[in-house]
Parts: sequence; C-alpha cells; structure tokens
Amino acid sequence: MNPIKEKSKSLENNFLPLKKMYPKSYNKEKTSPYTKTRVILMNGTEFESQWFMHQFARHCDEPEIVQTLAVVRRQEQQQQKRISCLKPISESILETTIAYEQLAVDLTAVLAKHEKDENNIKALNFALLEDFDHLYRYANLLKMDKNEDADMLVGKFTEIMPGRPTIAEHRYPSDDVKPHMNADKADLYSKLVASTITAAEQQTMNYYMNIAQWYKNDLGRKLYAEIAMIEEAHVTQYESLKDPTLSWLEQWVMHEFCECWLYYSAMQDERDEAIKKIWTEHYKMEVTHLKTAARLLKKYENKTFEQLCNGGEFPQLLKLGENKEYIRKVLGSTVTLTADNTQVKPDYKDIKKLPDSHRYFDYQKYMSGDPERNPSHLVIKKAVERLGQDYRYQDSEHPVKELRNRKTDNTKIARTK
Repeated sequence: MNPIKEKSKSLENNFLPLKKMYPKSYNKEKTSPYTKTRVILMNGTEFESQWFMHQFARHCDEPEIVQTLAVVRRQEQQQQKRISCLKPISESILETTIAYEQLAVDLTAVLAKHEKDENNIKALNFALLEDFDHLYRYANLLKMDKNEDADMLVGKFTEIMPGRPTIAEHRYPSDDVKPHMNADKADLYSKLVASTITAAEQQTMNYYMNIAQWYKNDLGRKLYAEIAMIEEAHVTQYESLKDPTLSWLEQWVMHEFCECWLYYSAMQDERDEAIKKIWTEHYKMEVTHLKTAARLLKKYENKTFEQLCNGGEFPQLLKLGENKEYIRKVLGSTVTLTADNTQVKPDYKDIKKLPDSHRYFDYQKYMSGDPERNPSHLVIKKAVERLGQDYRYQDSEHPVKELRNRKTDNTKIARTK
C-alpha cells in the first residue's frame, strides 16, 4: 500500500463540519483496551503533527507554505478534537491513566519486537521497563483510591508488576540524549518507529503535566508530577533518535506519512465499527495532507516523496496486542541498566559498572535523597499498609528475584551499587 497513489479530496474540501467533531464516546465497560489505546495514540499523533506545524510556521517566511500549513493544521486540529471526545465523561483520570500506560508498554514492546535498528531497539527496551513500572504504581493508586482492579481495565493482556523502579529513573538529563539515525540510510520502519514513539510519549507527558493539579489527593498529585518528569526524559530520548538534519519540509512529509501509516494500521486492526469509520475518514484526510506536503517539497526543494520515504510503500503495519513474554525477557536481562553519555559513545550500562563519581548518583541524591519520601515509593508503601501486600496482576512469579517481595518496595535495584 502506497498512500501517495490513493484517490483523495482537494485540500479545501477536507474540513470536518462541527456536527462530526463530537462523536459518540466509546463504552468504557465494553470497549476493547486496545481500542482505548489506539484513541490515545492517534490523539497524541494529531497533537504532535499540528504542534510541529506551528513550529514550522514560526520558522518560515514563504507565504504559500505558511498559508498551506494553516489550512492543514486546522484540519489536524479537527481530527484531534474528534478523537479526544471518544473518551467518555464517566472515565476517571486514573482509568484513563491505566490506558495511557498500557499503550506505552504494549506499543513500545511491539515496535521493538519488529525493529532492526540496534539503537532504536535499545532505546525502546530501556524505556519499556520504566513505563511498565509506572503502570504498576498507578494500578496501586487506583486500588487504594477507587478499589478498582487495573487488570480488568487492561483486559489481562498486560501484566502489572514492578519494572525498573520509578525512583531509579531520575537520571541527569543529558544522559537521556541518544545518537540520531541517518534518514538517507535508515529503514523506513525505523523512521516510523522514532516518529510514532516520540508522539506517544509526548502525549503521555502532556497529559501528566496538565492533570496532576486535578487529582483529588496529595499523594496522587505528587505521583503524577514525579512520573511526568520521567515521561519528559523519555521524550528527550526518543526525539533524539530522529534525524535533525532533515529540512522542515522533509520533516513535514515524514509527519504526514507516519499519520497515514498509523491510521491505515488502525483501520485494519479496529473492531469497533463506529471508531473504524473515523480511522478510515481520517486516513483519507491524511492522504490529502501527504500529497500537499509532497507537492511543496518538490516545488521548493526539488526532492520527491519517494526519495524521502524509501519508495512510499507501507512497511509492516502496527498491530497492538499482548507482549507478556517479550516484556518478561527484557525485564530479566536489562532491569539494572541506566543511561550513560559520559563516554565517547552513549550507551546503557549496568548501574554496578558506573564509577562512584558518575553524575547519576549526584542527581539521584539531589532528586531522591530520601527514598521514604519519594511519591512513587510512598504509593506502594501505603498500598502494602492498607491491603496487606501490593496490588499486582501476573501470570507467574516475577522474573527478577529482587522484585518478587509483595510486602516491600525495592528502592535499591537499578539505583544503588
């Protein structure tokens, strides 16, 4: 499938009337967890696209490009508003949060499973264990505050147990920056992986940045604030994978191609017919946007869509689903890693192999000097006090021995030597 060869409407006939911008929300009790996660993913993808176009417009003095960006951006805004309203009014902040973290876990895992670029794989696996731990922390907050079992929300497709403890995830910011790919040499799938995961993690970061003040108690507010900082670190890591040497027009074409790929994937995977119809309509809109950006790339830089997008045929489509065994394998082999950019070649290292003078330890001392007061630790500590043990959903014992104790939260693994 090559989207540039699809029939499409003209750009001026691509707007949504207001009556179509407020769709019927999904039923939170009956809707598949992966429909919910697709809604979050596509919402984040649309936000990333229109925000990119705002930045492009602020760095461009060509009237035709700026005016065209305004038209496409308004249509992307319509799509984003339509998707965001699929979330029902009755879905709580925490219930939505569980879906956010299930998306982060299963999206990261499925992208990594099919990736060939070693730099991308390492980055995905590294952040995977951190989002996996976030799911566990929020699930315990949900159990305490709402007496709800998060395993029902994730459909038991995703296990809920400790990953790399959140307290260990506070790293010196520049250590999160990774080497970027070369767009001329990179596989098309690898380009789409970097674009997709950046948008998804940015959406999570934005949600937590803006939702913390609305939570009903101090512990929840503090937990959202802490994890929002880790999501910012993930955005730093993932955006650094993308090739920054691409021109603004080249980046725009890649944004539109990625949206086409994601909507087409969602169309193939969606079981909710009403929402599938939305994915289909949006895909057709994105084909128009892609053709528009490709035309301007050719006009102003004499570069073709085919050159940039490796011919333009979609690589393997994105299919969300269960990744339990893959996650267990990554947990068992990489949980004690941290990021290190102090050497010539940035890499991930076992915490025990860092020198005592490494800036990770100084930053940790500053950010989490007293583990007993750390919000992510306090959530588990209070859950154990109230419930008798932490809340988990796991098919078998934890693959990491140090994380099997359900009555004590481990604040040393992956953090201390």
